Amino acid sequence: MLKITYTENGFYLEQLNDSPENWIAKRVLLCLRAATSIYLEPSTASFLLPQDLPYFDQLKTLKTGHGETMDLISNEDGFLEVCLQGTWVAGEEDSEEGVFICNLCDRIEFFLYQLWQESNIGTTVVTD
Repeated sequence: MLKITYTENGFYLEQLNDSPENWIAKRVLLCLRAATSIYLEPSTASFLLPQDLPYFDQLKTLKTGHGETMDLISNEDGFLEVCLQGTWVAGEEDSEEGVFICNLCDRIEFFLYQLWQESNIGTTVVTD
């Protein structure tokens, strides 16, 4: 399962060894116990990756059998837009911050995670 956490400062992608159903059940139980609201809906998410990263050929080959849950769209600026179908989880309906989860084959999830990590090397700014 891929988990994408959207915050006001960007997003963070994780690969988890849990199913979306189990993760959602745990999240709903946590919200019930904490007396907080939760909003769930089927949704899509997308993010950009530079096309000059390794593994794109393997990802495109793997995508052939999984077109219903993932699209790859090249643009003229040298980026590849990755579009995923899954579930949006937030505290309220109109929230721009929340978590998007989806389930793809393990190899696609691995490649997406590796590409995302590779694209973020050296982009973190550390301040005192």
